[in-house]
Amino acid sequence: MRTSLRVGAVALAAALALTTAACSSSGSGGDSSGPVKLTYWAWAPNMDKVAAIWNKSHPDIQITVNKQDGGDAAVTKLLTAIKAGSGAPDIMQAEYQKIPTLVSADALVDLKDQGAGDLKKEFTDGTWNAVTLGGDSVYAVPQDSGPMMFYYRKDIFDQYGLSAPKTWDEYAQDARTIHQADPTKFLGTFSSGDPGWFAGLSQQAGASWWGIDGKAWSVDIDSAATKKVADFWGGLVHEGVIDNNPMYTPAWNTALNDGTQVGWVSSVWGPGVLEGNAADTKGKWAAAPLPNWDASKPSNGNWGGSSTAVTAQSKHPKQAMEFITWLNTDPEAVKALAQVANIYPADVNSSAALSTPPAFFADQADFWSIAAQSSKDVSSFTYGPNVNVAYSAYTDAFAKAAESKDPAQFDAALNTMQSTTKNDLVKSGFTVK
Repeated sequence: MRTSLRVGAVALAAALALTTAACSSSGSGGDSSGPVKLTYWAWAPNMDKVAAIWNKSHPDIQITVNKQDGGDAAVTKLLTAIKAGSGAPDIMQAEYQKIPTLVSADALVDLKDQGAGDLKKEFTDGTWNAVTLGGDSVYAVPQDSGPMMFYYRKDIFDQYGLSAPKTWDEYAQDARTIHQADPTKFLGTFSSGDPGWFAGLSQQAGASWWGIDGKAWSVDIDSAATKKVADFWGGLVHEGVIDNNPMYTPAWNTALNDGTQVGWVSSVWGPGVLEGNAADTKGKWAAAPLPNWDASKPSNGNWGGSSTAVTAQSKHPKQAMEFITWLNTDPEAVKALAQVANIYPADVNSSAALSTPPAFFADQADFWSIAAQSSKDVSSFTYGPNVNVAYSAYTDAFAKAAESKDPAQFDAALNTMQSTTKNDLVKSGFTVK
């Protein structure tokens, strides 16, 4: 049975002491006369090349990057090592939504005792909340973020005399205008296959699906904020002015290429997807901030992003903290994250590393300034220890709702997510309000 989340530094320190006394970290060896050797599990591309920059100037602390298959696979592998008592790396790239799961399994070190709290000023409040769970402990350092953005076919918008929508009401009207002018075209699609997308949109609306008070969790997926998002998209699907099929399918790729998918509600990493799936449309797209519910009070959500954490099996948390501080805040490292690893750094001072727009948006000089503002507008959002359950419930329930095109089924799907997620926490032994 899972234990409740430990939020106190003393409890985590005790767990660390017991673990390190009983087992050793893979690759964290090195004797008293040699360098400290640390292993780093990461799936972002070219992280070995980024670590090589550190290794060259820090002979006393050497980093070995072990490339992982992906976020979920790496988390499963880490949890297996934690349960076994050995085999974990020193350092772990962890998606924000996975941090509560790892903390509840006593898999991460509380970095507050290593001075991580001093780094808060380097990141937005929303990103910092993701690694602290809204408390005083610091379970990771933000590495990259995924502020949501809106991409649209500027040539088609110009054809119909439209400009990028600033509000969701404008988005809905643009969707109607485009589909009425050409019934084969849609401004977007409701994707039941992408729970992270829906979570980001709910975050923008002011939702936070989980909360924690001491050791007690709460679940608020069916809040008024999330219901507003579900009702909005359910209404557009019901009208038939947007598509109702998931993203990342052959049909969706074709729609991006042939102009029947006129827009994409996505994230800062969207240009890479567009370049890979719709290369022939280069020069026809433009990027804009995500439409807002209230243009006078801009807010945003994240779709994607990850952090760097120190695992409970590391014998060298101090040295690991030195590296991850450099990795995520040093100007040279941040530049490498952006230009070598091709991720959007979470550091608020990363603009100097992002002077050239993505190749797919080469003509849009303000791309990174839009991204920077979008990142600053991200609202706080707390994930829980059973994100996988909530996300699975989303894909099942909203797939049926999207297929039915019945707005009432969108509300029902939200209720299913709420009850499934809350019941799972109780069943798993967590204290639930």
